[in-house]
Amino acid sequence: MAETVAPTVAEPASPGSTRRERTGWYFYDWANSAFQTTVITVFLGPFLTTVTKLAAGCELGADSCDGYVHPLGIRVSPGSYYPYLVSLSVLLTVFVLPVIGAVADRSMHKKRLLGAAAFTGAGATIAFAFVTGERYLLGGVLFLIANIAFGAAIVVYNSFLPQLGGPDDRDGISSRGWAIGYLGGGLLLALNLVAVSMLGEEGNPQRTLDLARWSIVSAGVWWAAFTLLPLRWLREHPTVEALRGGGNVLTDGFRQLGRTLREIRAYPLTLFFLLAFLVFNDGIQTVITLASQYGTEELRLEQSTLIVTILLVQFLAFGGALALGALARRIGAWKTVLLSLVLWTGVIIAAFRLPAEAPLPFMILGGCIGLVLGGSQALSRSLFSQLIPAGKEGEYYGFYEISDKGTSWLGPLAFGLVFQLTASYRVGLVSLLIFFVVGFALLAAVPMRRAIVAAGNTPPRVL
Repeated sequence: MAETVAPTVAEPASPGSTRRERTGWYFYDWANSAFQTTVITVFLGPFLTTVTKLAAGCELGADSCDGYVHPLGIRVSPGSYYPYLVSLSVLLTVFVLPVIGAVADRSMHKKRLLGAAAFTGAGATIAFAFVTGERYLLGGVLFLIANIAFGAAIVVYNSFLPQLGGPDDRDGISSRGWAIGYLGGGLLLALNLVAVSMLGEEGNPQRTLDLARWSIVSAGVWWAAFTLLPLRWLREHPTVEALRGGGNVLTDGFRQLGRTLREIRAYPLTLFFLLAFLVFNDGIQTVITLASQYGTEELRLEQSTLIVTILLVQFLAFGGALALGALARRIGAWKTVLLSLVLWTGVIIAAFRLPAEAPLPFMILGGCIGLVLGGSQALSRSLFSQLIPAGKEGEYYGFYEISDKGTSWLGPLAFGLVFQLTASYRVGLVSLLIFFVVGFALLAAVPMRRAIVAAGNTPPRVL
């Protein structure tokens, strides 16, 4: 595979988009990253686990809990409730997101679809203000709504990427979006850190629980408010099917999805890349989703330590996303993602060996995660954009989003099952190694240049 080194590019000047439009696209990452960071990564796991423990008859602040809850008559350990919810939400998105993508491809008003999904998710997040006492079922339902809406909005958001720049620009555009998202998520998390530090009371677990709930609510407000910017600055880029018009967008979307599912076999290399991504990114998302629960329940770290660590991850990830984006311009995005998976394997091994009640090693590992996190995901997104047939961006990103931000399912399911069987979060963590090893092997086997050409697109100068 012949390669040449692409020159360093600043903000690309694609004839199909404007700087204002690209800035608007970046700002949706700024808006939704508050949900990913404050809710999914830091507060929701410990918060919902604590509420579930209360419903199981455990005392607030107790280190161990022998009780169970019974949602829909199913016996569930409080420590497994949240991982099971994550897996259930992703199972539901398997049916929802590809349809959303098909509708987006046929709609003349993708911005409205983006806004509807974003405001639904933000509204469900704000409604966590009512998850008090033992209302673990209400918290579970609101999480399902918010996480599915979050994924639906990301599908529509990602479908704009191929229209914002050419093949040689997309790695940079995608990396900037992720980097700006980390700044936004980190800023809100910093504000929540100040609130927890100033308003928290030593030995008062109820106050800690209340602060966690209102931090979750703040993410919904942030998400809704900053979504207004991309809705104002993005432009519609209707596909040929959308311009053709006629019929009902929703029913036509279902029909188009059916045709795509039949025709997708014509792009086996795109499917192979998607399989590789679904495997390794499931591992990445599981680490992100369950990190705070692991730190709280297994390592017995204070909430303030978790917040400081995740805050460190956010700001290091800003630089990491840009740095890996720059590396991709020299050696190619494909090789850069492969390198990142080797680093992720090292992260899992190091996390398994972390000592309990030791904040400093946990923070150091968090810094390592930050340096590799953003780039691996941003470059995967831009690589996939090269493999999508023109006019079907929404549909294909609907399949992609099944394991994108916050939507892993096999990892949390394996983690939850292993914990229920062994009562050890460390053993559950080891099960995640398989996702990175297998994902690396699958991605390494994809002939990227041939796959891009097979999808009818022009390869970038460096792969």
